[in-house]
Formats: sequence, structure tokens, C-alpha cells
Amino acid sequence: MSGLSCFTAYDIRGRLGVDLDEAIAYRIARGFAQTLNARTVVIGRDIRASSEGLAKSVTRGLIDQGCKVLDLGLCGTEEMYFAVSHFGADGGICVTASHNPMDYNGMKMVRAGSAPLDAATGLARIRESAEADAFQDNATPGSVVNVSDEARTAYVARVCQFVDITALKPIKVLVNAGHGTAGPTFDAIADYLSTSGAPLAFERIFHEPDGTFPQGIPNPLLAENRPATAQAVRDAGADFGVAWDGDFDRCFFFDHAGTFIDGEYVVGLLAEAFLAKDPAATVIHDPRIIWNTQDIVSKAGGRAVQSRTGHAFIKHAMRDENAVYGGEMSAHHYFRDFVFCDSGMIPWLLVAELVCRHGPLADLVADRKAAFPSSGEINFTLDDPKAAIARVRTEFAPKARAIDEMDGSSFDLGEWRFNLRSSNTEPVVRLNVEAHDDRMLVVDGVEHVKRILLG
Repeated sequence: MSGLSCFTAYDIRGRLGVDLDEAIAYRIARGFAQTLNARTVVIGRDIRASSEGLAKSVTRGLIDQGCKVLDLGLCGTEEMYFAVSHFGADGGICVTASHNPMDYNGMKMVRAGSAPLDAATGLARIRESAEADAFQDNATPGSVVNVSDEARTAYVARVCQFVDITALKPIKVLVNAGHGTAGPTFDAIADYLSTSGAPLAFERIFHEPDGTFPQGIPNPLLAENRPATAQAVRDAGADFGVAWDGDFDRCFFFDHAGTFIDGEYVVGLLAEAFLAKDPAATVIHDPRIIWNTQDIVSKAGGRAVQSRTGHAFIKHAMRDENAVYGGEMSAHHYFRDFVFCDSGMIPWLLVAELVCRHGPLADLVADRKAAFPSSGEINFTLDDPKAAIARVRTEFAPKARAIDEMDGSSFDLGEWRFNLRSSNTEPVVRLNVEAHDDRMLVVDGVEHVKRILLG
């Protein structure tokens, strides 16, 4: 069989009919079960039109390998992560393309204990097995059990344990599911909170799952996708707003005025909340924007540890360091007490408690935004990214106080700093700039780097 182009560094992702189809999904499922010697596997799927068919093919492949399949049905990726540990399964697969274009789909997979899969921990062997396509049907075929109700009930109870429900007050939260998978899971959480006496009020927009995505692919990280949530927050008079991507493993925040809160400030806010309860704890962060988080963790008495960007890298670091929390500026948030995995539901619950205890979200991040202004991620499409990055290095290396090559190149210029990363899949270079106290240093820094990148 030919090589499978849908394998990335730590998941499956590709164009339908080109990189991925139901036959390939079947082979991947068999390779997954064979490589992990799995007997019990959790499976779930997102709302995309192609996901149900792909999930059926995955299920068939697992059954032919003799596996007992625990079917979650429509769910978020994090519900699969949780269910693998909850049921003591040997692994899990969620069929999802998250925020990728309409003609894409993929799979996110974990091992026993909800541990991440990458090339070193089994993904390369799964690929080799799927490409060889030399399987023998198990003498005793597997079976399928629908565990959706039991799994969601347990999941909802777990995520709600992250907050003190008695501290919640009558605030209003605007939620935008983007017609992705978040709606039903959010409703289950809202019902649990209401039954538990929480006086929160919710305003919902684009809430029903719809695989045609009439509002466009849900990806609130893109600036052009934010105005609808911002306006809805203002129209509803909400205390803050939340928007999710397609499989809701990322969540994005808006204050009461509809202003988008950049991810690095949410990371700092949540790190501070965990360290208030456990001051000596470790927090993991990615290398793109770091000063705000490092300052907060240091002042709280904690330990900040930098990891490469990407969920597999962060999860390995979380486990290696026994970190209580980890965050990426791209809105992935990881929790030790949620099987060291990322969740898009736990963060809004934590923010709701913080707002109830300490006041408006805008006020909670205002001082941090002033102390450590940042640019947000800026993408440049270039003819020759490698040459452009070399020009930047030539310009800034002699001036840099320190250069960090963990993930792309980070140049510390004293009062300002920037990280430059090249995309692995397209001719794009990603720039993030931050500074101490002075926003003009960010503006000038962006222009300086941009001028050199563009030649």
C-alpha cells in the first residue's frame, strides 16, 4: 500500500478523498488496535457530515481486531480523553477535524491512561501497520456498546468539580458554539449547575450542531470570526462571552464590552487561580508569548516550565513535571486533574468563578495587558520562509540578550522579545511580539521584523 499522507506529528488530518477516506480510516483503526494491543477502545465523533461514516469505518476496523468499542457518539475530543481513563480503556479515537476547512477530517488518538500518542509512543508504528494493510481478522470479533449517557454524566460531574459552585453568583454568560459540537455538552453542564443551585444565566447563539457550519468553520482564533460573538455579548448585556472551535478543545473569551481577550492573558489568569490554591505548583507554557505567565507564576511562588507548542508536547511536559495546569496562547488549556489533558469547558467555569469572586473579566486582565503588551500571532505568507528567517537572524542575533530555539526562534532584546516560527505545512511564518510596559515597543518591533521578513 502507498504511504498515508494524513499522519501528522501527533494526529490524523487530511483532505477527504485525497488524504483520508473510509477505507483508510478502517486501516488506521486496525493499526491502532494492533499496535497498542488494545482490547477496549473508546470512540467519538464531531458533527461534520463525513464524521459519522468515518467513525463507522473506525468501529468496524476495531471490531475486526477483536476490540470492545465504547461508543460516545457525538462528543467533544475532551470527552473521549476523559472516557478512556474513566472506563479504563486501552485507548481512544475521536473523529474530528476541529477548525480545519470543510473538505478535511481527521482523528485525535490517545493511549491507555489518556496519554498522548506521537511518533515515539506508537503513532509511527500505527502508520506502518496501516500502510502495510496486512491484518488477519480476529477469531472472536469485537462488539460495540453505547456508553454516551454514562460517559457524559461522569464527564460533566468531573468538570464541574473544578469550581466552587457555592461561589457562583447571578451573572450572565454569552456562549457561541459556532454550530460545532459544543452545544449539547454545554447544555448538560448548564443543567448540572442549575440543579446544583448555581444562579448563572446563559445566552446561546449558533448553538445547534450543524455539520454544514452556516456561520463558517468555528475558529474564534481568526479575527474575522470574532465580531458576531462580540456583538452578541453587548446585545445580551452579558458579563463575559465564550466561543469554541469545532470540537471545543479550545475556548476563547470576550469581556463585557465584547473585547477579545488574547490567549496569553487567559493562561496567566488561570495559572494565578491554581497557584492561589497551590503556591508551589508547576505551570507549563508554550514559547511564543511568555513574560506575563512567567511573571505571574514567579510572584505566586510557583514554577514555570516552557514546552514546545502542540498538545502532545504539552501533555508530555505536564506528566513529566506533574504540573497542575498548562496553557498555550492558542487557547488550549491543560489540567492535571483532568487526566493531564486539554479542555474547552473547564476554563469558562473557572473564569465564571473568578468573575463572581473578583469582578469583571476586563478588570482581571487590564493590569497584565498594560504590564506585558503583546501583538497576537501575525502570519506572513512568503515565497522563501527559510531565507526570510535567515535575514531576521542576521539582523537580531548580534543584538539579542538571549536566543531560544526550543520552538522556532525567540529573540530576547531586553525590553521586548519576539518568537518566529515557520509552518510545517505551508509557506507561512508566524510572528509573536511582546514587551515590558510599553505598547509602542510591540508596534515598532512588529514593523521592524516585518520589514526584514518581507525583504
